[in-house]
Amino acid sequence: MRTLDKRQIVKNVSSSWFALGTNVVVGFFLWPMIVHRLGDDAAGIWILIFSITGYYGLFDLGIRSSIIRYVSKTKATNNVEAASRVVSTSLFGYSCIGAFAFLITVVVSLFVNRFHSVPPEFHSTAPWLLFMVGTAVSLGFPLGVSGGVLEGLQRFDARRFPDIGATLLKGALIVFALQHGYGLLTVALITVAMPLLASVVCTIIAARLLPVPMGLRYVDGATFREMATYGGTTLIIIVSARLRFRSDSIIIGAFLSSAAITYFNIGARIVDYAGEVVENLAQLFVPMSSQADALGETDRLRKIFVAGNRFCALIIFPICAVLVMLGKSVIEAWVGVRYVETSYPVLLILLLSTSLMLAQAASPRVLPYGIIGDAVGTAAPLAITTICFLPWHLCRQLQIRIGTYLREAYFLPLIVCAPLIVALLLMKQWFVPHNYVQLSAHLVVAGTVYGLSLSWAFASKRAMKVGTLHSPGPLEPAATESFSQEI
Repeated sequence: MRTLDKRQIVKNVSSSWFALGTNVVVGFFLWPMIVHRLGDDAAGIWILIFSITGYYGLFDLGIRSSIIRYVSKTKATNNVEAASRVVSTSLFGYSCIGAFAFLITVVVSLFVNRFHSVPPEFHSTAPWLLFMVGTAVSLGFPLGVSGGVLEGLQRFDARRFPDIGATLLKGALIVFALQHGYGLLTVALITVAMPLLASVVCTIIAARLLPVPMGLRYVDGATFREMATYGGTTLIIIVSARLRFRSDSIIIGAFLSSAAITYFNIGARIVDYAGEVVENLAQLFVPMSSQADALGETDRLRKIFVAGNRFCALIIFPICAVLVMLGKSVIEAWVGVRYVETSYPVLLILLLSTSLMLAQAASPRVLPYGIIGDAVGTAAPLAITTICFLPWHLCRQLQIRIGTYLREAYFLPLIVCAPLIVALLLMKQWFVPHNYVQLSAHLVVAGTVYGLSLSWAFASKRAMKVGTLHSPGPLEPAATESFSQEI
């Protein structure tokens, strides 16, 4: 199958963003309630524990990205037996990884109180919190196979709707627990149980959409080695992401206090929310590029690479502009003015470098591979990687001139974003927002201006048009085509 039903593309994009919007809105309003009801120290321990268990993602070995890639390939080639080997091998491998992660959880939970940032009054809570979260993450490995299968089938709608239901239920239960005086462990139990429930629902849906035979006889060493080889590049990306973004809370917790973790996390969490918007869009390009690769459509891969990064830039550039100009107001309205002085510099430092990465978020999907001081340490390698390596490597692999790539991918997003920046500057001359109502006024004006600019880009067909990317041979006519036609 060469093309994808455009109605399904609309479902994929809309369901992914609706799920993300639900998650961001629920998390945005829950986090201040958690911080204020439980306190800075409890919130800091929460972040520390989730940061420690976040390293369990290193055990992934890149298998999840391989599931998406090879399921989409088997779909393109209609190879049922290969699909059985991919799913069965992945499920067996993830079950072993989950068992190993559980053993690690048991051991680490015995030593978590040795962190300097864990106050004595939390010495009975912290081990149980880590055990609870680590166990949920361990179960999430085998249960997560179904999510990869659904994404490989390009059924992001079926993947996201269980997440939406679980997120809404989680929010309601946490509000109920906090209002009735329940503590950190209860809130954490709700937080980790709901994604597991969503994964169970996804498993049922995946079994119906991909009814292939499964069992130990389909567990294949050659298939695992092939998936691990492909996933090796993804593993490197996972490792670098964990070292950049999961180590901060652990380092702060080891040398400062749990309250300091909370201050750092406020700025970092806003950047994470911005990143999730782009990452959800970029994830759509994994099965698309895998199908193009399976069918040997190199020119389509080039268009996905350029147009995909253009769409990512069209999203992250305005978000970056809004947070640079209104970041202090966002923090003040969100959690209170006392967090602004420390959290805004963290936000600013991480945002600028992260935006460079997110503007190229489609690239890995096409060819996979003091708290202020800590923020600088996190941002520096990220900026070097995204500026000095990623675009040059991808352009060389796809035989695109770097100048052509930069022009085609980023010139239009910069032009479209310029009126938004002017509008925000004029609004700040009028008044600086300090609460949600005032902040909403700025965001409505900025959103309207950017929406008009974006509408012009799509109405004039500039947003979907990709020029010649590869120097044509003597029998290949140069052409400018719409990316939507290639989909």
